[in-house]
Parts: sequence; C-alpha cells; structure tokens
Amino acid sequence: MSLIGYARVSTEDQTPLPQSEALQSAGCSEIFEEHASGGNRARPVLARVLERISKGDTLVVVRIDRLARSLSHLLEVIERLEAKGAFFRSLQDPIDTASPQGKFTLQVLGAAAEFERALIRERTKAGLASARAKGRVGGNPGLRTKDPAALRKVRLARQDGYMERLNETAQDWVPHVRRLRPDMAWEDVLRIINGPLPHGRHWTQSRLLRAVKAYVRDGFLPAEVLGRAGRRETDDRLPAIVAAIKGADPEITLQAICDRLESMRERTPRGRTSWQPSSVRMLLERAENLGLL
Repeated sequence: MSLIGYARVSTEDQTPLPQSEALQSAGCSEIFEEHASGGNRARPVLARVLERISKGDTLVVVRIDRLARSLSHLLEVIERLEAKGAFFRSLQDPIDTASPQGKFTLQVLGAAAEFERALIRERTKAGLASARAKGRVGGNPGLRTKDPAALRKVRLARQDGYMERLNETAQDWVPHVRRLRPDMAWEDVLRIINGPLPHGRHWTQSRLLRAVKAYVRDGFLPAEVLGRAGRRETDDRLPAIVAAIKGADPEITLQAICDRLESMRERTPRGRTSWQPSSVRMLLERAENLGLL
C-alpha cells in the first residue's frame, strides 16, 4: 500500500519541483512528473501512473487541477482507481476517497455534475419548444436542401467530435495497440486493454478497430498496427500476454499480474482460474527466452 504522487505543469518553462517537494513531504514513495496541458486527457505519464497503481495504493496530487481540468475527467480517473481498489487524495482540497468525508465530497461532486447535465438538457428542450411555437424550423437549411458543402461540413464536424471523444480515452488503448500490434491478435489485445477498466468502459473489437483506423488515418498510429497478426504457437500465447502486461508497467509485481490475469479470466497453463506468482514468474522466464521481453 503505497502513496503515489503525480505532479504536472503545463509548459517546459515551468518546474514541478514545488509540487514534488509537497508530495514527498506527504509521504509519497514514488513521484511522477509530467509536462502537459491539463486539458489533454491522453497524457503518457498519467497513463503510466494509472497502470502502475495497484490495490490499496493512493494517488496523491497537490491540487485537483494538477490531475484534471474538468469534473468529468476527475470522476473518470477516480472511477478507474476505485475499480482497482485504489484511492485518491488531493492535499489542498477536501478529497480523500479513503475517508468517509472524502467519499461524501466526491458524491456531492458527482451529483453536481449530473445536475448540470440535467439543466443543459432542460434548457435545450425549452429552446426547441420555443422555436417551434414561433414557427421556426430547427436544423441546418443547407442540410434540408442537401447542399454538398453543408453535408461535407456536418460530416467533418461529426468526425471532429468522434476524434475528440477518442482522445479522452486514448490513454486506455493507444499505448497497448502501439506496443502489441501486429505481433498479437486483436482478441488478446482487447483482453489486455479491458483488464484494468471498469465493466461499463470495456471496448468491443469492432469499436476498437474503428478507433484504431481513425488514428491511423490521422497519423496518430502507424499503419503497421492494422497488419495481419502472425501465427503464434499455442504454448507461446500465455508468455506473450504476460510479457505485454509487464511491458506496459515494468515495475508491476507478480501478484498484480496475477490479479490482472484473473480479471481477464485467463486460465493458467493447467487450466485453473486462480493464478500464483510462481506461475507468472515461470511465464516471464519463458517470455524472456522467446525474446518477448
């Protein structure tokens, strides 16, 4: 059970040293520093931190805005931590999900976010009803006349909206796809991606392929990731999966790998559902001999 610190500054000109010192004083055994915009959810260091944290650990930041700039992103990160049995603490804000008071504060924030979404829906409905009462027809005139320029503009807007939604979840899947494809079959890549995620955020293979194709089209991923996976011997499959989990987080413990394999419902070489560190160690040694590590 460790305190894991995360410090972030927006530009290279800024220094995360004051944050790191505060986190060290708070008892953090590890501190990760990142230079990135708070509005960017696909931060590689944050993704590594969330992958690194295991059951009982606590993610610590100096202030909430060092972790997230929006309430939805904050709740999303805390949901990921809770799914792993981990906690979140902000030193300068009244949030510590390991305490009853912190959980209450989080519930209030969640209720506020839902209330805000409800207000937006009600305002939208009221605005549409008022427009209809005044005889105004909603929608884009260009779309009603099927104007090619208007159709193209809407298509591009929808594409931009889709890419924006993908960027919010990129930290969940892009590093795995970049590292594992095309050496590993999509089915196994999907299981590794879904392993640490709460059930409500699991990917399907069709959704994942659509997302990867969009990222390849825009140059965010190399075209090679869409190549056909090579045939792998049956005995090499488990070492490859264990090597993939280890490769995503070199500091991960044997027990944490066991937990991940069990969450993926991956069976041991003897067909059992419960994994032991000794079995993982054996597979890691085999993966190393195969050149997978």
